[in-house]
Amino acid sequence: MPQQDTRQEHLEWAKQRAIAQAEHSTLISALDSIASDLQKHPETRGHSVSELGLMLYMSGRLGTKEQMIRFIQAIS
Repeated sequence: MPQQDTRQEHLEWAKQRAIAQAEHSTLISALDSIASDLQKHPETRGHSVSELGLMLYMSGRLGTKEQMIRFIQAIS
């Protein structure tokens, strides 16, 4: 994803990729995807979703595909 995209465009792209991971791979790969992709744009770099997502995942609050997708969709 080129860095000239707006923050919102980059965020939507990253969310789509992470949701695809949640639907077709593992939940942790969805978290890895969103965390990695958000680092690729200067306006989303350092987003707190990485830490929050991992805490929720480890505590069992992101234990289903549906929970993970809702979490990803809510990222702003």
